[in-house]
Amino acid sequence: MGDEEAKNLPMELSEKGGVENNGFVQNEAFDEKETNTSGQEEVPKTCVVGVNPAALEEPALEPYAGMPKEVLLKFSRQARYRVTREILFWLIIASAVVLVCATIAIIALSPKCLDWWQASPIYQIYPRSFKDSNMDGNGDLKGIQEKLDHITYLNIKNIWITSFYKSPLKDLGYGAEDFYDVDPMFGSMSDFENLIAAIHDRGLKLIMDLIPNHTSDKHRWFQLSRNRTGKYRDYYVWHDCARAGGSLAPPNNWVSVYGNSSWQFDEVRKQCYFHQFGKEQPDLNFRSPAVQQEIHDIIKFWLGKGIDGFSFSAVKFLLEATHLRDEPQVNKSQNPDVTAYSQLYHDYTTSQVGTHDLLRGFRHTMDQFSSEPGRYRSDTEATMMYYGTSFIQETDFPFNFYLINLKNLSGNSIFEAVNLWMKNMPAGKWPNWAVGNPGSARISSRIGKEYVNVFNMLLLTLPGTPITYYGEEIGMENIASGEVGEEPMNSKSPMQWDSKLNAGFTEGNSSWLPVNPDYESVNVEVGIYLSY
Repeated sequence: MGDEEAKNLPMELSEKGGVENNGFVQNEAFDEKETNTSGQEEVPKTCVVGVNPAALEEPALEPYAGMPKEVLLKFSRQARYRVTREILFWLIIASAVVLVCATIAIIALSPKCLDWWQASPIYQIYPRSFKDSNMDGNGDLKGIQEKLDHITYLNIKNIWITSFYKSPLKDLGYGAEDFYDVDPMFGSMSDFENLIAAIHDRGLKLIMDLIPNHTSDKHRWFQLSRNRTGKYRDYYVWHDCARAGGSLAPPNNWVSVYGNSSWQFDEVRKQCYFHQFGKEQPDLNFRSPAVQQEIHDIIKFWLGKGIDGFSFSAVKFLLEATHLRDEPQVNKSQNPDVTAYSQLYHDYTTSQVGTHDLLRGFRHTMDQFSSEPGRYRSDTEATMMYYGTSFIQETDFPFNFYLINLKNLSGNSIFEAVNLWMKNMPAGKWPNWAVGNPGSARISSRIGKEYVNVFNMLLLTLPGTPITYYGEEIGMENIASGEVGEEPMNSKSPMQWDSKLNAGFTEGNSSWLPVNPDYESVNVEVGIYLSY
């Protein structure tokens, strides 16, 4: 009984996990042998050693590379890994949202890409003086086409051609006889179509003049209006003339830009018609919806021909006050019989309520195909209105002639002219700068030869679109006033291409205006091509 208990004790204890043999238990066969030989001896008691039970447990498993799916899933469900994973997931989502919002904000706040009229200077051409192709002494559309390479050489992408509509030319073409045709002096409609195709083939853009304020008195509309024919009877501004001492007198004291009364009696209709410019240029009545529609149709016609933009001229004269009250005199102590335009404040004949609505309508028509100012005596304030508002776009920009109109040249005067425009220009709008045009003296004559390059450099470095006039790139001068009957013609002399006869302008015997005598030293060939 005692032997069995001794034998069973280590096993029992082992099963209970409390004791381990560790090799100190004697061999059972040896025990039996000892028992048989000396039955009197006592069996030695087994010696046991205590061990920590935790040592018997399976060691904790740690993540390792190449774990099988079952093991990986076991760890992925643990809180410390699940929470970390969710935090990273939501951080990625939040970062993506922030990135998208930042991208949208950058796109919204960044300035848009420059439009074509912003990305390049504009080169203004007076077509009668640019290049004669048929030896009649007058520049024409084919002549412009022949010289397009000169414009591309200057790296200019935009061409502005002044009026070439069919016209009696008494007003140098600014009173159209037919808005839908080219004056034969400049060529034909086919010549125009070939010119615009050549312009676009070179990647250039074309701007043309449109003077909607008036027509020629030879225009079909005027002939029908003076005879009170149908809808045309109100196409122009007609009013009964006053009678003073048995003779006719104008309805009020309004004066033409060129001086003297802006009213002219018509023997056919027996009424006076209104003209802001010459008497050969009767003003259209823009309070008539039919007249407005006519201009919209003209815009569509030329856009259909492929032109890229319009220069609208004389737009502040589009409307006149209907009450016909006398305009206030600048100097009230002077004789009330004024004859000069500068003697009156033109509160009733310029920038009238509704003018900007007309321009916005023109803009809308152009866009489809591709608050009112009241009375202003501040030219800057009135000019800025033509930009439109932040909600309604009117013109891309009103032409800026501040640098042309400088009276005294100095660094301060230039700074003031630039600052005046930039400070008053509506936010987000685009400036422009011109240093010459057909109605002003050239840089060389206005300021001096030594400033030609300085002014051209200034023009190209100011913010916005530079606008230059043909010949300014080589420093052409006005022709002497004694050679021409009218002062405005002085800056319209033929382009000086080279030192050949007639400056390369024409191969005919003469040109419509005299060429400046300095053409042998001041010309494109010498001033541009040979200087590089």
